[in-house]
Order: sequence, then structure tokens, then C-alpha cells
Amino acid sequence: MKGNEILALLDEPACEHNHKQKSGCSAPKPGATAGGCAFDGAQITLLPLADVAHLVHGPIGCTGSSWDNRGSRSSGPTLNRLGFTTDLNEQDVIMGRGERRLFHAVRHIVSHYKPAAVFIYNTCVPAMEGDDIEAVCRAAEVAVGVPVIAIDAAGFYGSKNLGNRIAGEVMVKKVIGQRDPAPWPEDYPLAVEHRHNIGLIGEFNIAGEFWNVLPLLDELGIRVLGNLSGDGRFAEIQTMHHAEVNMVVCSRALINVARMLEQRYHIPWFEGSFYGVRAMSEALRALVTLIGDEDLIQRTEAMIAREEAVAEQALAPYRERLRGRKVLLYTGGVKSWSVVSALQDLGMTVVATGTRKSTEEDKQRIRELMGEDALMLDEGNARTLLDVVYRYGADIMIAGGRNMYTAYKARLPFLDINQEREHAFAGYRGIVTLAEQLCLTLESPVWQQSHQSAPWH
Repeated sequence: MKGNEILALLDEPACEHNHKQKSGCSAPKPGATAGGCAFDGAQITLLPLADVAHLVHGPIGCTGSSWDNRGSRSSGPTLNRLGFTTDLNEQDVIMGRGERRLFHAVRHIVSHYKPAAVFIYNTCVPAMEGDDIEAVCRAAEVAVGVPVIAIDAAGFYGSKNLGNRIAGEVMVKKVIGQRDPAPWPEDYPLAVEHRHNIGLIGEFNIAGEFWNVLPLLDELGIRVLGNLSGDGRFAEIQTMHHAEVNMVVCSRALINVARMLEQRYHIPWFEGSFYGVRAMSEALRALVTLIGDEDLIQRTEAMIAREEAVAEQALAPYRERLRGRKVLLYTGGVKSWSVVSALQDLGMTVVATGTRKSTEEDKQRIRELMGEDALMLDEGNARTLLDVVYRYGADIMIAGGRNMYTAYKARLPFLDINQEREHAFAGYRGIVTLAEQLCLTLESPVWQQSHQSAPWH
């Protein structure tokens, strides 16, 4: 990838955060990839596509960098759970055998696993060596008869966020727009004028949580043409240019996909969240308002009233146990405000929230939810987090897995909210699951025991 292409990706018109000099996607600096490189971001973005073979061109260590760490689930194929690599070594580099190994790796994968497509991820070593992976892709595609697509996101190009955008741009330029969607089933209950197609961008189906939302869309006659990329299929992504509306779900890193699809195919888009009762209802309303079908809007309001009533009834006993509890939320991006909304739905108080990967728009939503004096943490080392816990009397820390041991060493209840979690928190059903997990965590007898003196004292 050329330098001017990288600079173009760093300057994202749809993201106001990139115009700030000291935040967002500034030009790469030495050490900037310590929290995840461009290759890491590209692989994380596309790995949930379940029927694609994901081939890492580089040393074997790169393959394990982010493989299978997002917790996305598939309702069908599991080919993405296999790690493929060319396993370049010193002799391959010295003798210039990288391109040949890559070509034969693609032929082997297609002959043995029959993928819908092969994605080749470029890494630092072949990028510095000068391997022409685009030429290999063209030759391999002719030889094997399936799409072979290069994801040129070598780690030294920049941060994880840049890798997300590189992957998204490849999908728009090389995948989306290549196929027409399948016809609706003839026995579908709704009339033709009340059937609608949408696209989802940045929904990764963590712990299968999108399956809490999909039945509601099916009931309304809304078909998800393609989900980039949780539980996604290659053929579905190819049809996303036929969507009437795109929803960016909790992923500002893929906002360039929504903007490019709007420019190319005139598809309107909005950003929403499925976390919490309020956010879920607002997302459905925003979606059907953009579609503009009055009958759909009325049916959606009726469904929202029904689902909110069911959720309120299920949440009632949990609210009594959670009301007034204080939470330190340390996450990033859209979750920095969307999870705040969900916790407030449960009657809890969020004393502080993390904003390390959040945009100015995210921070404004935090202020709207928590007040103008909301405590936002841009950095969250162990000392900072525990100081906030002790200062505000937080009852629980909700964060990513890397902060788990900080909480446990302080004998503080902890709940994982990031991609490693095993529970689905999205949708009306998901908020009930969240309430249940919070109660189980807070009321575990281990916390009372851990604060008692040892028997020998």
C-alpha cells in the first residue's frame, strides 16, 4: 500500500475525530502499534466471515496475533476457526520464495477446504521484502476458480484502527457490488411493498448476541443482506449495495464503509447501539424512519411496546438488587456510552467511563447521559482505575479481560464487557442477561469471604 493511500485512510471525512491533531487517526508514530498493529485490526475486522479462508502471508507468529480472539459465533460454517499461514522463514526471505509459497498455499487451501473465497493478509516481512501479493492473487484466482483477495495491511503501516479501515475499504472496492441478492421466499407472510433490505456494519455477533436482535427484524420484514462481519458469508457481503439503509453498530473504525456506500450507491446510514432497552428501541426507530414505510413504522412501535413490557417485567426483580450500585466502566469506542445507557436502565450509577478509543461524538453522548461533569478516563493503568474505585466507592468494575486481575487483586467484583465475554448482552433479551450476570457477580459469597481476616489472624 502506498503512502498516499494510507494518508487518505487516516483522513476520514465522516469521522470528526480525525481532524483533531492529538487524537483519532493521526499519522503513525514510532511505538504507535504497541496496542495492536494494522494487520491486527484488519484480521479482527474480517475474521468473523465464516466461510472464507483467512491466509496470513508471513511468519507463523503473526497468525496467532489476533486469531479467534473476538468471540464471534457462526450459525453455519466454521472455516474461519482454522488458522492458515505461509509460515515464512529466513530461507524463504533470502531465496525470494515468498510469492511461490503463497501461490501454492492458496491452491492447497482451495483443494482441501473449498472456501467461498480466500483472503490473504500481508504482514511486515513480505511487505518489506516486496512480495507482489496482488499479482499472486490474480494468478491464483485464475488457477483455483474462487475469489482471492489481498488485504494489504502490514503491521508497520499504522495502528489497529487503520487496519480496520483498510479491511473495510477492500470490502467496498473488491467485494460489495459483485452479486445480486437472492429473491424473497414465495411463502413470506408480508406483501412485497413491506419487505425491506438493510446492511449492518461493525456488528461482530460477540457471544451470539446479534441472534437476540435478528428475530425482531425478521418479524418486521427486514432482511439483513449482509453483516460486516459477525456470522457473515462472503456471498452476502457481495450484495450489500442493494441495502436501503446501513446501520453502523458500535464500530467507528468502519465508518468509512458507510460513507463510501453512501457515495457510491446513495445508501443512507446512521450509527446505533443494541445495548440497553432505550438504545435498542432508538435503533429500531431510527432504522425504520430512514426506510420511510409508514406501515413498518406502526408495526415497529407496536413491537417495541410489546418487547419493552416483557423486558420491564423480567428486569423488575434485578432492579431491586442493583439499584444504587456504583460502577466503574472502563471500555472504549461506542461501548463507552452505549453500556452506560444500559446500566442506567438497570438503576445503577456509573461513576466513570473509559474513552480511550472514543470520538468527540461519543464523549458528547456520555455527557448527555452522565452530565457535563462526567468523569472520563483516557488512560486506565491499574493505579488510576483503583484510585477511582476507592474515591467514588465503586461496587464493581466492568471492563475488558486485561483489567480482570487488577480488580481481583483489589478484591473487587469484575464483569467482562469486551469481545472475550461468553454472554450475549445485546437486545431486549441481552439486557436481562446483563442484569443476571451483574447480580451473580456482585452477590457472590467470595467477596464477603475475601474481606475477612485470615483464620490464623
